[in-house]
Amino acid sequence: MIRTIDELEQRLATPSAALVEDVGRLDGDLLVLGAGGKMGPSLVALACRAFEAAGGGRRVTAVSRFGDEQVRRGIEAAGAETMALDLLEPGAMAKLPDAANVVYMVAVKFGTTGQEHLTWAQNAFLPGLVGERFADARIVAFSTGNVYPLVSVASGGCREADPLDPVGEYGQSCVGRERLFAYAAHRFGTRSLLLRLNYAVELRYGTLVDIALAIRDGTPIELSMGHFNAIWQGDANEVALRSLKLAAAPPAVLNVTGPETISVRQVAHMLGERLGIEPLLVGEEQPTALLANAGKAHELFGYPRVTLGEMVDLVAAWVAQEGETHGKPTRFGERGGRF
Repeated sequence: MIRTIDELEQRLATPSAALVEDVGRLDGDLLVLGAGGKMGPSLVALACRAFEAAGGGRRVTAVSRFGDEQVRRGIEAAGAETMALDLLEPGAMAKLPDAANVVYMVAVKFGTTGQEHLTWAQNAFLPGLVGERFADARIVAFSTGNVYPLVSVASGGCREADPLDPVGEYGQSCVGRERLFAYAAHRFGTRSLLLRLNYAVELRYGTLVDIALAIRDGTPIELSMGHFNAIWQGDANEVALRSLKLAAAPPAVLNVTGPETISVRQVAHMLGERLGIEPLLVGEEQPTALLANAGKAHELFGYPRVTLGEMVDLVAAWVAQEGETHGKPTRFGERGGRF
């Protein structure tokens, strides 16, 4: 079990032998853009440890607005350099250091309604600037499964070559992000990989945390979006870093999630059993859900190291001990694309 934030951070930032081997083959430094979000700090720490284990000699630079100085200090303690910068600020691209490897994590999802202009600027305009600035780099750009339509629960989820037909303006802006990286590939020869992630889970945030907190607090759990995918955040970050070697022009595409189509009803009962509380379930499962098939990623990199059962055990124990959470629900049950 994981009992403290330090133990959690250690778990998230421990590289596999495969990751150490892959980053050891990369030339040049690593630049992480948008490093101050939910996944960025642990990805940066993971990269620093992997580079160190591979022999060192590479610089890791983390860029964010860094509204939280504690986050910035934590990233620096992991061994990375930091740069506080609003990437939409005029002239920001010229201030960034050169790097052979870039992980692009900048995104806006929540608060889309009423802030559509900022959503499109962050999710679609900025990628065009980054694609031009780092035309000679390898880029892994975090995208989302929200670029896909809702599909039959029996389908096994959307594959990378399936048509994009997102529900709502957030998903549309994420298609814009992908199209701008594709434009950079055609215009400047920029190599990238579009990493379509849904949903990353750790103990402070994620779909399983949302469900466990609802069970603990006696909050009804709506079943209309009755199924979802999930992957341990450490495993998702591993895939992101290992995918740098796959960057290509036109962009490569990779779904990243766990192998299961997870039933909200079933996982709620699993969590409820561990918490000793009967979940309050309302509504009925609809025949469609937002689902992705990550078989290609599993073929390339193997199955996630942390299984669904392990995630359920870890999350239940964390919530039972009233461990710290980010207080940022995923809203994975939203069927109208309004975030």
